Amino acid sequence: MCYSTSLRKDRKEVEKKLLSLMPGNFKIPEEFQKYYHLNGFTHGNLYIIKMDKKDEVYPASWGLVPEWANKNPDAFLKKSNTLNARSETIFETPSFKKSANNKRCLILADGFYEPHHENGIAMPYFCYQPTKAYTEGDLFMFAGLYSELENKTFTATIITTKANEFFAEVHNKRKRMPLVLAEHLYQDWLDDALSVQSLKELMFKGFSKNEFKAHPVSRDFFKKDKNTNKPYIVEPVENYKLF
Repeated sequence: MCYSTSLRKDRKEVEKKLLSLMPGNFKIPEEFQKYYHLNGFTHGNLYIIKMDKKDEVYPASWGLVPEWANKNPDAFLKKSNTLNARSETIFETPSFKKSANNKRCLILADGFYEPHHENGIAMPYFCYQPTKAYTEGDLFMFAGLYSELENKTFTATIITTKANEFFAEVHNKRKRMPLVLAEHLYQDWLDDALSVQSLKELMFKGFSKNEFKAHPVSRDFFKKDKNTNKPYIVEPVENYKLF
């Protein structure tokens, strides 16, 4: 599962990075807000690239609302947790199957959080891909699904899959991880001609080969009355094992 993410770069920095990945500009640039900790349960905006507009980045409320729940999305979200979609079942699950076929997206991020359990205690870990250009974590993209509501706004969900060896150590209870796509598969994920079988194979084999790192962060992360959308929340805390 992946219920918290980060996108700490300024808009122009993101657009510059996109030039080397998948050129795109923000459709509504004035609405962009970077974040250190976006809690999915607040249904704040992720930033997505859609199948039908591959050169534009759109805001999308986190928590997919299927078209058949268009009339009352708030009621749907109160009953259903659609922050994540399991890769193994997206073509069968009623909330996701239509989007899985024709409304796939890429979701921008530069980090995410997973709980690590030791002696019955959960410790939040920040996960990121360091590079020479961005030692604190470079931009990457989750495989995602989206929907369009009647008011012309978008909602989205992050696809998760079985954890690899590294993330099985980090997320050691559920052993799941968000599907961070390899860069050479971005266009394939958005290809409307790709078959269901090809998409299933892509999700099974398509996780990024770039190195991830993870470290424990403050347990303020779990406090509902604490504003953790601040730089300190990604900083490592001492006296805990680093991956």
